[in-house]
Amino acid sequence: MPLSGVVEFVGREEELQNLHQLLQDNKQVAIAAIAGMGGVGKTELALQYTIQQRETYKGGLCWLLAKTGDVGIQVVQFARTQLDLKPPEDFDILAQVQYCWRRWCEGDVLLVLDDVSDYEEVKPYLQSLSSRFKVLMTTRQNLGRIAQLSLDVLQPEAALELLRSLLKETPERIERELALANQLCEWLGYLPLGVELVGRYLARKQDLSLTEMLRRLENKRLDERSLSKSMLEADMTAQRGVLAAFELSWQESEDDDKQLGCLLSLFAAAPIPWKLVEQCLPEEDAEDLEEIRDDSLLNLHLLQRKGEGVYQLHPLLRQFFQYKCIGLEKAEKLKRSLCRVVVAVVKDIPQTPTLKQITDVTPAIPHLAEVAKNLIQYVSDDYLIWAFTSNARFYSGQGLYNQALPWYEQCLKVTKKRLGEEHPDVAESLNNLATLYDSQGRYSQAEPLYIQALALYRKLLGEEHPDVALSLNNLAYFYNSQGRYSEAEPLYIQALALYRKLLGEEHPDVALSLNNLAFLYESQGRYSQAEPIYMQALALRRKLLGEEHPDVAQSLNNLAGLYDSQGRYSEAEPLYIQALALYRKLLGEEHPDVALSLNNLATLYNSQGRYSQAEPLFIQALALYRKLLGEEHPHVALSLNNLAVLYDSQGRYSEAELLYIQALALRHKLLGEEHPDVALSLNNLAFLYYSQGRYSQAEPLYIQALALYRKLLGEEHPSVARSLNNLAGLYNFQGRYSEAEPIHIQALALRRKLLGEEHPDVAASLNNLAKLYYLQGRYTEAEPLYLQALEICKQRLGVNHPWTVKCRENLANLRDHLSLEQ
Repeated sequence: MPLSGVVEFVGREEELQNLHQLLQDNKQVAIAAIAGMGGVGKTELALQYTIQQRETYKGGLCWLLAKTGDVGIQVVQFARTQLDLKPPEDFDILAQVQYCWRRWCEGDVLLVLDDVSDYEEVKPYLQSLSSRFKVLMTTRQNLGRIAQLSLDVLQPEAALELLRSLLKETPERIERELALANQLCEWLGYLPLGVELVGRYLARKQDLSLTEMLRRLENKRLDERSLSKSMLEADMTAQRGVLAAFELSWQESEDDDKQLGCLLSLFAAAPIPWKLVEQCLPEEDAEDLEEIRDDSLLNLHLLQRKGEGVYQLHPLLRQFFQYKCIGLEKAEKLKRSLCRVVVAVVKDIPQTPTLKQITDVTPAIPHLAEVAKNLIQYVSDDYLIWAFTSNARFYSGQGLYNQALPWYEQCLKVTKKRLGEEHPDVAESLNNLATLYDSQGRYSQAEPLYIQALALYRKLLGEEHPDVALSLNNLAYFYNSQGRYSEAEPLYIQALALYRKLLGEEHPDVALSLNNLAFLYESQGRYSQAEPIYMQALALRRKLLGEEHPDVAQSLNNLAGLYDSQGRYSEAEPLYIQALALYRKLLGEEHPDVALSLNNLATLYNSQGRYSQAEPLFIQALALYRKLLGEEHPHVALSLNNLAVLYDSQGRYSEAELLYIQALALRHKLLGEEHPDVALSLNNLAFLYYSQGRYSQAEPLYIQALALYRKLLGEEHPSVARSLNNLAGLYNFQGRYSEAEPIHIQALALRRKLLGEEHPDVAASLNNLAKLYYLQGRYTEAEPLYLQALEICKQRLGVNHPWTVKCRENLANLRDHLSLEQ
């Protein structure tokens, strides 16, 4: 029996229990095969079992080495030296072994056959055993019907504990570099032999840091000295280094087995869908590949089955096969085939993938990343951009912009290097990176890339090409998001006209262009122009894409937003709810579009005074934005602002002020001083101060907001009207009636012109002007205005809305005053 080389046996307690139970359950001949690839600890587990169960087997323990000679001869030698048995020498070896079995000492017996490679060679000696004999074999093969305990690598925590036990003389090395110790175990694939070899190597070299050890492994891989046979120590159970242990299985493999192993090693160190393997070898028969996989690689435990149709190589075995791949004649062909197959599988992932699409491509993503990182030279020029873009879309489509960014940046770098500065794929790379920067709120970086992309598309493709239309649309969207409406509109109109000319009236890109133009008009308060275009886009998307598509959800959300802006709340709510349900179904719970939808529905409830329904939605949206986009993003500022508006509406001023200030600071930082959202934040903070009677703080903020709105949006915009109304209200409460009146009248006229007669904002202006007249004692002028405001609120907001209640109270107070005077 070998000596145990393990300083402290860890991580195999459950396997030891299972092994003992397995041996006890087989009453006649119990044969348990501890299977696994080289270095997984089969011999050590068998040894630990014999040590722990020594008292169970009163008839003795017999350890036989199946690889080093005839098992029958070893049994006879053991019986002669340990049991003082003398089988007749004129018997053949099988008869001598049977003689020994019959005369073995009393009690249960454990026979261990270590490293069985051919069961048929040992089977004859085991057939005549009585039930008191238990046979335990270690093997790298699948022994068919024999009861089997499959041994996997260690769990991460057990691998770390094994490394600790090997470095117990200097435990501070592990604690000082704990993260690196975990990385070291991960790099070794939690293979016990690998961890033990490296641990013993580190124990001998006390000045060697874990950082340097990991660097050496990454540079030299399986050739690293610490993993070699020369590092084996006398007290170790293992008799081979990692490379030598794997080499045994390689030598037993046929040429076809080796080719398949090398192909598998080119995939990432992740589960591999078998259908990808089949596609990489189109000339091979699928059944033949299955035979090689099942009868050779799986049988020798060189490959693990991870699930239905999914297989994986151990990380060190993967390196071993890559090492062997260097001398393989077909290696270059395999690499090109793998790149072609993997990129083709994911290249059609859309910019806004659904949850199902994400789920479908997820198994291929680590392999696509492997192609982009390490095999990009084998990707054809036609597929080059997709090796990076598909990775980026997978992450950006889930709102994981930081994970998408390096793929887009690398895409631009690689396409420029291979294809030159002037190539359509370079223009697309510029456009994609700009779009991501835009999504992250990194506007100063996005704009020049959008402009470069458009110029390059025009130069290479001419004025009339769909990619030019796309580039025009994206630049327009960028300008729109910054409130640069006069720059955005002509670009949107050009893009729409170009799409219609090139693609016809019924195309998803035409619907997108219509939607974006409508959004611009809504942003400008041109609601009568926006509505029919939104409805046209929605109808077109439903016709072309079906009811369940992210673009349909976007159209529903946008049309609801338009109705919300007009105070048409009963029409907006069901659309918001439909959009939210559709986003959740298609994109999952954690997506920026879901956060936007939650925010919009909450805003509607807040406008209606349904505060208890609005607050949890605002909080969910803010938490989701923070999780997906980080703390510094315009959407986070928007969410902070909207939650502050809710608290402000409820009189929770201390909570609101903190959020308003955070939102304003974030917008200043991200958007600069001149942006409509900055003006909105100034306006909202001013309104809070006004509500608290802090007029001297409110006035300069109101004036700044109004000036900014006028500069950015022009004189005729709902935001300008709101700003005028708020400033007039402040003057009103300060008794500055002569300053307030013309501003109130201007705000009312502007709202009537832009929003129509029956909009809640018109009611607010009527109410405020009436209040001015009331405070001046101009009661006959105030009463009809109060009445008009009340009727609008009742019709649009309902009789119980806080604004309706307020209008009713104002009218009642006026009439009470009039009755007292009379």
